[in-house]
Amino acid sequence: MPIYLYGFITSLIIALIATPYVKKLAIKIGAVDTPDHRKVHTRIMPRMGGLAIYIAFAAAFFAFVPQTSEMLGIFFGGTIVMLVGMIDDKLQLSPKWKLLGQLVATAVVVIPFGLKVGIVELPFGGSIDFSKGWLALLAIPITMIWIIGVTNAVNLIDGLDGLSAGVSGIATATMAVMAIIMADFNVSIYCFVLLGAIVGFLFFNFHPARIFMGDTGSLFLGFNLAALSIMGFKQALFVSFIIPIVVLGVPLWDTFFAIVRRIINKKPISSPDKGHLHHCLLNMGLSHRATVVTIYGMSIFFGATAILLTKVVPNTKAALWTSIITIAVLLFIIHMATEVVGLVGRRHRPLINAYRRLKLKYVRRSS
Repeated sequence: MPIYLYGFITSLIIALIATPYVKKLAIKIGAVDTPDHRKVHTRIMPRMGGLAIYIAFAAAFFAFVPQTSEMLGIFFGGTIVMLVGMIDDKLQLSPKWKLLGQLVATAVVVIPFGLKVGIVELPFGGSIDFSKGWLALLAIPITMIWIIGVTNAVNLIDGLDGLSAGVSGIATATMAVMAIIMADFNVSIYCFVLLGAIVGFLFFNFHPARIFMGDTGSLFLGFNLAALSIMGFKQALFVSFIIPIVVLGVPLWDTFFAIVRRIINKKPISSPDKGHLHHCLLNMGLSHRATVVTIYGMSIFFGATAILLTKVVPNTKAALWTSIITIAVLLFIIHMATEVVGLVGRRHRPLINAYRRLKLKYVRRSS
């Protein structure tokens, strides 16, 4: 049996064992989530379940994952952001303190351990090398912005039982498959170890959940997904540079349109609301479980698209145009889905409204 399967099974079993104990700890120290007007659950729930994911992952990490500089950097940075999440689950940190913790964690993986964006081959010749000259100055801020952005995107979708864990698991599985395709052993074993911890925890977190992952889990998973996406595509073709965005399509999609929605409604970007993807699907009449499974399906679609793009990565004209067309179709589907579910708002549906006007005009002419 391949070593990455041993890593997967080990972290899964440890997560299954650790989660009930973490649940008891969360209740004992008062790390619980109380219902409010924005939340879907109606009873007090223990959170901080991400600690079980971390414990399972950490044990399997040191047993199976090669201890390279970059892998250790992701681990230590993830440990810092996990601790920030634990403190937030207990004390409810302000956004500024949470951001500071994320900055420290990201700086650790980027500066001393050297994880940064690398070379990007442009589609029509030439390349951008972020390791040389003045572009090297941009490599660090670009990497840090990406990691912090993805970390918070995963945190924002943590609104239903099993949602963030499942979406993160699908993204992790997608990266594992792509790492195998690209013969990147280090990233593949890391992904399988992380995936095992997620699946083990998801047994307790899927609807009806017995424990929430809290910021302990969502920040940890978001950080790892962001860092792994850079690790797997540091030196990549232009199409490959797009792949991490596609892999993390659901959280990035939700976060992007949350920002657009708040700008349109003239609200602060950081202000919470009930307009996220899962809220919209619930408002359409889907049940709690159906909403989560629907978003899982969307994540699988994004993952399959990313794998397709990986398979056509050779820098030929045919592969390039195939990738461009695939991305264009994907963007159109995303836009239509955004309008259908009302992710920006029921009034902001330009394509649907244009279709309705044309249909009405046609009916009037026919009559």
